Amino acid sequence: MPTSDSDRDSLIESLKDAEHAAGFIGAIFGEKDPEPALLRNAIRKVIEARITMNGLSESAKQNHEKLDKMLTESGGSEIYSFVELLEALGFKLEITVAETELSADSESTDFGESELSPEPVVINPS
Repeated sequence: MPTSDSDRDSLIESLKDAEHAAGFIGAIFGEKDPEPALLRNAIRKVIEARITMNGLSESAKQNHEKLDKMLTESGGSEIYSFVELLEALGFKLEITVAETELSADSESTDFGESELSPEPVVINPS
């Protein structure tokens, strides 16, 4: 975690990138000895980055408040129990960027012809 204001500002700036933010939160779930305070802090930092981008919906704010309260009261035991259960079943929890997020964050304007043009319509006379 950041140790100075410039480190903190740099972290917040980097978390504006959706893929970096996903990796940041995902790394917390990959820890062998989970620390719920780290999860809460990671989520708060991602929320802060989104707020600076004006990219936090009212729904996200409300869900964050609920989750933060749950993590505070339970120490995150439910979340980490869920992760452990998934691992015991042979699964792995992975945090990825939603496709709608990818298209909104995409800086590429290099579109192929098929992405800009509708499929050709073939009319067969009968």
